[in-house]
Amino acid sequence: MFMFVVFVGAVAIVVIGIVLYNALVRGRNTVESTWADVDVLLKKRYDLVPNLAEAVRAYAAHERGLFDKLSEARSAAAGAPSPAAKTKAENALTEAVRGLFAVAEAYPDLKASEEFMQLQQQLRELEDAIEGARRTYNAVVREFNIRIEAFPSNVVATWFEFKKADFFELEAPEAEKQPVKISFS
Repeated sequence: MFMFVVFVGAVAIVVIGIVLYNALVRGRNTVESTWADVDVLLKKRYDLVPNLAEAVRAYAAHERGLFDKLSEARSAAAGAPSPAAKTKAENALTEAVRGLFAVAEAYPDLKASEEFMQLQQQLRELEDAIEGARRTYNAVVREFNIRIEAFPSNVVATWFEFKKADFFELEAPEAEKQPVKISFS
């Protein structure tokens, strides 16, 4: 009888280990899949940025430094190998695009251009889609990381060397972190 109890206990431990391992594999694959979704949207953004730059370049050809910075930021973001590297590169690209729109503000003819307005709308829609995909990715990463840290799955995660995934967090510029000042005067 004692041997039967030991046998059943050992089988139960093996089954639990298999279930936990499969859950970790499923979580890792979900993280990779949702990252691929974010990456597709970011690539669409990278393809749109040169079109925006060309539209602005036609009106503001003397802004050479801005276009160089934008091109470098786009290349760095497109070539970033991991979510952590992509986060840093995306922050630089976002700043460069903001600079592009700041220059566009100085050219009323450009702001009235239908092509520029369409490109701006496409970028706005892409930014919204990226934000949604980033939230989904971060939620999946959070769940995966919890599994890696929580007992008893943390034992299996350690045995099979599962690593925590990186969140995809864009840094807000200091100006956006400041409280909004509202005046009714």
